[in-house]
Amino acid sequence: MSQSGLRAVRAWCVLLTWSGTATAQQDVPQSPTEIHEHVAVGAPLLTPTRDASGSGWLPPATPMFGLHEPWRGWDLRLDGVVVGQLVVEPGERHRTGGASARQVVGLNWGMAMARRRLAGGRFGVRTMLSAEPWTVSRCGTIGFLNTGEVCNGDSVHDRQPPHDLVMELAADYERRVRGQWRWQVYGGLAGEPALGPPGYPHRTSARMNPIGPLTHHWLDSTHVTFGLVTAGLHNQRWKMEASAFNGRAPDESRADVDLGRFDSVAARLSFLPTTRLALQLSAGRLRDALTDFPAQSQEPFTRVTASAIYHRPAGSERVWATTVAVGANDAREEVAGGVLDATTFGALVESSLKRARSTIFGRAELGGMPAHHLHAHENPTLVVPIGKVQVGYVRQMSPWRSVALGVGGTVALSVLPLALSPRYGGRTAPSFALFLNLSAAEHKM
Repeated sequence: MSQSGLRAVRAWCVLLTWSGTATAQQDVPQSPTEIHEHVAVGAPLLTPTRDASGSGWLPPATPMFGLHEPWRGWDLRLDGVVVGQLVVEPGERHRTGGASARQVVGLNWGMAMARRRLAGGRFGVRTMLSAEPWTVSRCGTIGFLNTGEVCNGDSVHDRQPPHDLVMELAADYERRVRGQWRWQVYGGLAGEPALGPPGYPHRTSARMNPIGPLTHHWLDSTHVTFGLVTAGLHNQRWKMEASAFNGRAPDESRADVDLGRFDSVAARLSFLPTTRLALQLSAGRLRDALTDFPAQSQEPFTRVTASAIYHRPAGSERVWATTVAVGANDAREEVAGGVLDATTFGALVESSLKRARSTIFGRAELGGMPAHHLHAHENPTLVVPIGKVQVGYVRQMSPWRSVALGVGGTVALSVLPLALSPRYGGRTAPSFALFLNLSAAEHKM
């Protein structure tokens, strides 16, 4: 493993050791939903608030959003977000699809989850859908330094690609082994393997932020994977799991399901030292980062990630959520003009503070990106440092039927190296966005 990957592992281990020592003599209090999870048959079966996307974990102190009600023997949960957004990037910039400095897009996703007791355990089905294939045009939402996936036969850069129609279509089953230990199996046609922190649409720290992180492809880009199975073992604090999955990213036809053979593997260790903190360390061997493009030879690559998610509730209408994450990709690519054999990295700190109907959010990111991912083909083997800082605000109206309308705005500044400054009109590139946000309100227990 590269020095960058080793440093990330060492940092996570230090944090894990400190947290475990600080809580070794404490009983971790359970959230109300976790208390209901293990009561006698016939009692309410509520989804633990720690359950995130795929089989990942959030802190048990996570607030619950959306509708969460019993229905014909099932525990039903519905959630979703719809955003109408105007993005403005001043100046003529180099990007896929032209140099338009403004764009109106509709970002959205909806999730349904249902669980019930079955054969002495708990069975669940879930789906997550998005209309972005029709509400986001021109290869995605403009966004400086965002990369990944393909469009019009080429790789996408300086844009956030739209989500697929089917983001998740999966089932899970878990059953007690002994004491508090339980085994779990999760899998389906679409879902999230045991690699990285929970996908950014599911993180409370990013829930109100309509801009996707540029470090997405070092951390949680596998949150939409077509074909996977995950098996794990967990108790109230620890979870060990491994996945086999189709590692290829979605193609540019966003309304289909891009199934493929299981050619990638991953493993993750999660730890909840307190009800407010969730830690994870994961690693994977991915066969294919992109579909159909761009390298002449796409060899398997290794990804290592570590993250800490902290939620601090303060009263019934206030919560502070923060995510700190690092990731590294160790890859070898044959590109036009040479071979890129390097470890690239991404680091992210994002946070949101909700107080009553107002939310302030922000994100800071740093990465080392291959220049050719931004189509700087004159330096195909160069890894360039990049960064971005962003702040935003949302004001929500009073909820109506578990739905709240919000009005917000955000401003960001991308920081570029000298080698890329001619393509972006300088070493810094500002961007702005105004948006309307319609989201599921917080569920009151």
